[in-house]
Amino acid sequence: MTDSRTDWYSDETATFGDRLSGAREALGMTQTELAKRLGVRLATLTAWEEDRAEPRANRLQMLAGVLNVSMMWLLNGQGDGLDGPPDEGTIPGDVRAILSDIRQVRSEIGRLADRLAVLEKRLRNALKETA
Repeated sequence: MTDSRTDWYSDETATFGDRLSGAREALGMTQTELAKRLGVRLATLTAWEEDRAEPRANRLQMLAGVLNVSMMWLLNGQGDGLDGPPDEGTIPGDVRAILSDIRQVRSEIGRLADRLAVLEKRLRNALKETA
C-alpha cells in the first residue's frame, strides 16, 4: 500500500488526470484556456484532471494535439509525453508532503468551484422566478 503523503507521484501512480494537468501546466496554460481551446466547459476539464471523468476519443485526440503529447502517453504514460518529476529519492520527505497537500487543496478548490457554479445557477433561477 502506498502512502499518499510520500508517494505523491511516480510513473506507476500517475493517472490520466495527473498527466493531463502536468502537460497543461508544462505549457503554462490555465484550465480555463485549455477548456476554451477544446470547446468544453471548465467543469468538464476539471473532472478530467481530477479523474472523475474521461474525454471521448475525439476530445482525447484534440487534447494530445494541443498539449503536444501522444494519446497513448495521456492514457497510460507510454509514448511521447513529458518526463516525470525528478526521482523521488531526490525530493525530501517534507517537500513531498507539501506537494501532496497542494494537490489535495487544488482538488478541493475544483470541487468548491463546481459547487459555487451550481449555487450561482440556482440563485439566477430563483431571481428569474421572483422577477
